[in-house]
Amino acid sequence: MRHWVWMLLVAVLLGAGIAVYMLKPVQGAARDLTLAGDVTRGQYLLRLGDCITCHTDKKSGVAELGGGPGLVTPFGTFYAPNITSDPKAGIGGWTLAQFSKAISDGEGPAGHLYPAFPYENYTLMSDQDVADLYAALQQVPPVSTSAKPHEVAFPFDMRPLVAGWKNLFFTPRRYEADPSHSERWNRGRYLVEGPGHCVMCHSPRNLLGAVEKGKELTGNPAGGTGGKAPALTAERLKAEGYDVASIASALSDGFTPEFNVLGSAMGEVITDGTSFWTEADREAVGAYLLGEE
Repeated sequence: MRHWVWMLLVAVLLGAGIAVYMLKPVQGAARDLTLAGDVTRGQYLLRLGDCITCHTDKKSGVAELGGGPGLVTPFGTFYAPNITSDPKAGIGGWTLAQFSKAISDGEGPAGHLYPAFPYENYTLMSDQDVADLYAALQQVPPVSTSAKPHEVAFPFDMRPLVAGWKNLFFTPRRYEADPSHSERWNRGRYLVEGPGHCVMCHSPRNLLGAVEKGKELTGNPAGGTGGKAPALTAERLKAEGYDVASIASALSDGFTPEFNVLGSAMGEVITDGTSFWTEADREAVGAYLLGEE
């Protein structure tokens, strides 16, 4: 009996230790929340982050940023929330500190945010970018209708479990430029891995929905409602005839080097996002993806 009692005690202690580790807060470095936001720069960041595509359900006639269409995943269907300036249905009542915590640590006023929201990428944004984006969103006309609730089955509907996911797969941090590469290459990497969140959509994911380390940008065979997201490796892009100029052009007008049209989810990203980017930013993405300076 003593043997079984000791085994049970060890199991309980081990389980408690794992629970404490898995549920501990995941927080990055503190941001400078005294920075004044620039609305104009923030409006551009709305396009860089593809916020309009994800948070606007055009087919349902939802006003811009009033809530997005369903994103179908193996864990359920997620709906991007209303992020207009409405104080109840949107984020008009949020402080910069609350907004920063959502962007940086994946935690909103009501608790942990599901990683369907790409805070894994947004955490790389600079303090000034976060302040600017917040300032722009506070100027968006309010929409009083709340977005649809997520359709997520048990146990994935238990938000505290997201803390465990974060402890396993999420490291809040800021982008650090690589001094061995050019400014253009670093800008491209920042956009691809940061606000542009190309890595999130174009990378395979494991059974728990996390990006498979070491396989970033190698394609996602289950790309959600948008279908398969192709690889964005230099090898594949070059094989399809892309150079920096043609990548920039495709992000502007949606035409590939072979004059095919990038449609479906990518077509929406181009229409609402990358077509509004500066040519320099589109070229920076091309340079980074192709490994050019």
